[in-house]
Amino acid sequence: MFNLLRRIDIEARKTPEILMTRMFFTEVYARHNRRRQEHLASLHLPINGLSVLELGAGIGEHTGFFLDRGCHVTVTDVRPENIQVFEMRYPEVPSYVLDVETADEDAAVPHDIVFAYGLLYHLSDPERALSLFSAWSQNFLLLETCVSFGDDFEIHRVAEDPVNASQASSGMGCRPTRPWLLRALKAHFPYVYVPVTQPAHPEFPTDWSSPAGRPPDLISRAIFIASRQELDNPWLTDQLPVRQGI
Repeated sequence: MFNLLRRIDIEARKTPEILMTRMFFTEVYARHNRRRQEHLASLHLPINGLSVLELGAGIGEHTGFFLDRGCHVTVTDVRPENIQVFEMRYPEVPSYVLDVETADEDAAVPHDIVFAYGLLYHLSDPERALSLFSAWSQNFLLLETCVSFGDDFEIHRVAEDPVNASQASSGMGCRPTRPWLLRALKAHFPYVYVPVTQPAHPEFPTDWSSPAGRPPDLISRAIFIASRQELDNPWLTDQLPVRQGI
């Protein structure tokens, strides 16, 4: 059961709150999601038919990816207005309001897969969040997040606009380095992998040797696959690659 989650009553919500989600319908946002889903499909992970807990789902731009693969999906987001729109789009999919910043392990039941694309960097305490992701994941954690360049083990917290429906509701996010993420994930999962490729999108670097040449306002994203069992998959590596393909 979802002890700390509450179902949203669509009839009790108001149209102006829905309008806050309009940024999710832009072509820029849609293009970004298409590239991420194309890349996830290219990894050939054994996810068909599994149960999925989609965290920070927004209005459900990734939900169809799993539904098309016969997965049993449950969706959460911190903002009621996002869940309201989601319920209009996917009335058959269970959806709940959940604030990962304040939730505990009993807030959700474990699923085969925890899908957290674009959530971790909107949280102020990524170490605590990864502990929750692990508690809710029986097989895989699929993680995509903004990161900082560097070989150190740092979190690099950053301020975000809590009014923006796609930003941190608490006003504080983070940009951990890839080494920090790898180490943190290994504390919870026996096997942690990085794809040998990146989505074909400017926000996903393929050369991690130096941030030089990247526009200073362009964020950098990385993907991690954490697993309870060893994966024999040529598209994954257990090392942090300096260079990745597309």
